[in-house]
Amino acid sequence: MQKVVGVRFRRAGKIYYFDPGNLELSAAQDVIVETSRGLEFGEIVQEIKEVGDTEIVPPLRLVRRIATEGDYRQMEGNREKEKEAARVCQEKIEKHKLEMKLVDVEYTFDHNKIIFYFTAEGRVDFRELVRDLAAVFRTRIELRQIGVRDEAKIVGGLGPCGRSLCCATFLGDFGSVSIRMAKEQNLSLNPTKISGICGRLMCCLRYEADHYECTRRCCPSPGDQVTTPHGDGKVLSLNVLKETVMVGLHENGQREEVPVKEVKGMKKKAEQEKEPDQKGRRNNGGNKQEKGR
Repeated sequence: MQKVVGVRFRRAGKIYYFDPGNLELSAAQDVIVETSRGLEFGEIVQEIKEVGDTEIVPPLRLVRRIATEGDYRQMEGNREKEKEAARVCQEKIEKHKLEMKLVDVEYTFDHNKIIFYFTAEGRVDFRELVRDLAAVFRTRIELRQIGVRDEAKIVGGLGPCGRSLCCATFLGDFGSVSIRMAKEQNLSLNPTKISGICGRLMCCLRYEADHYECTRRCCPSPGDQVTTPHGDGKVLSLNVLKETVMVGLHENGQREEVPVKEVKGMKKKAEQEKEPDQKGRRNNGGNKQEKGR
């Protein structure tokens, strides 16, 4: 077991583990930590705890100190320099006529590197751009191409629900989202209704996907023959959230909404279609044998 503290460098960013050393740390404190990029300014989001060795990516780096007034002033200075760096970079992009969109600029805490985040449709030859930027800022330059989901996470905004984007407020990682999840939840497959402002499928499609999948396993499907307190019938539709089924009764043709727990004698539609085929094959086989004898 290893004692660690969870630190985040961006809002809704990934949480990284660091060695707290002998410092007394608590959540919401700002700290200076060692990283592969040098010293960085981060916020503690998980208090000191012990985790197994398998949960740690070695080497486990050290928390240097709790942020001081000088560190806060340096961070404010970095923010101002980032604005100037973004302006200069945009001018250079236009000068070289590069098909790329500058999204964000980040100074490392110790000014060891400037990172420019951009989006582009394909590969971009930015070697001349890097040379120009290095000549202006006289430090290490890194241009990092990101996807449209990462762009939405950095820029932020409001989703179709009217709330701030999930990716920009609390989602640390992007989970896989598929069109199958929308189908399972009986949502409209209109791309404009199930896509976020990034143009990709909305992350929130995944939130209830596991519940729908688990509930459907113990519920009848449309087309199944069932027995209900109102009589026998065929399942027309399923409401997963209410855990009810709409049944078309054989006797009078009426439609009744019935709780799943009151439905009995479920017979899957696939089984109904399979039984006549099996019976027919058995009969055909018997005729062939008799003909052979």
